[in-house]
Amino acid sequence: MELTPGKLWGMRRMADARGVFKMTAVDQRPPIKGPIAKALGVDEAPWDEVARFKRLLIETLQDDSTALLLDPHYALPAGIDALSPHKGLIVTLEDSLFTETPGGRLSASIDDWSVNKIKRVGGDAVKVLAWYRPDAAAEIRTAQQDYVKRIGEACAAADIPFLFELLVYPFPDDAHHSRGYVEMKGKKTDHVLASVEEFAKADYGVDVFKLESPVNADDADGSADVQAAFDEMGRLAGRPWVMLSAGAGKAAFRRILEHAFKAGASGFLAGRAIWLDAFARYPDWDAIRAALEGEGRAYLADIAALADATAQPWSDHGCFDGAGGRFAPADAGFRHGYAEM
Repeated sequence: MELTPGKLWGMRRMADARGVFKMTAVDQRPPIKGPIAKALGVDEAPWDEVARFKRLLIETLQDDSTALLLDPHYALPAGIDALSPHKGLIVTLEDSLFTETPGGRLSASIDDWSVNKIKRVGGDAVKVLAWYRPDAAAEIRTAQQDYVKRIGEACAAADIPFLFELLVYPFPDDAHHSRGYVEMKGKKTDHVLASVEEFAKADYGVDVFKLESPVNADDADGSADVQAAFDEMGRLAGRPWVMLSAGAGKAAFRRILEHAFKAGASGFLAGRAIWLDAFARYPDWDAIRAALEGEGRAYLADIAALADATAQPWSDHGCFDGAGGRFAPADAGFRHGYAEM
């Protein structure tokens, strides 16, 4: 893998000085809009209410994070002025709406949004989630693969890191079908691993994987069999990877992180495990802030300390050109100067 100057800078901006990612997700849309609409008894959550919560997340959680993941609909316009310039900025590209077909799900980017626009607003990395199952219909798999390839090519052209999130999902006729952004009940470890193996191919241009647990969150029990699944996932990723929480509770997600860090993960990019309990106080804004500043920050500090102690710095993966994943000064960009590029 080639670590170009822009990608190197973005990777450094997302991590701490040692190269560990401790990132907080503020880009969730349905998991925030749905509960707000229900609490207010309306069909669509008011923009101001969603944006207010996202800004509050930035204000209360950024001190303990190395980077924040923001969406362009709410978090970016409502909170960019609250985000510290010392924190990395990751911006979402994919739409929260997807097409459900009998053969699988199709992802799409947000209308009138692009990798280049993310770069122009100051993003340090582009995040894309793609729903994927290796047993989906052939045309669905191909469409999802082509979508991810296009994003990878655009990120390479813009010289910005591509942070790619994978989630397996239930088919419409599955017993536990849900359109929610939650861990699929009864997911198969082989499906998770096969998906990682596919998108680890060089054609996709992924720089950092954001991965779900290869086993159901409640099954992450510290056993050797579970650890073997995480170890295999890390081997297949073949580059820096972080864990997502997928709606797991605090205790379960911490156990997942223990497995992941032993397997070589370089940190986490999590949201609901950190802030969902506080969000349950909505619409009591004072109670939400108090909970975020108390239990939310305490939990974030706890998993950040776990990452400090046991996560593998991203530059230690050794998958990028240059010693230890560092950019080589002899590269053509430095030899010839960027005025000529």
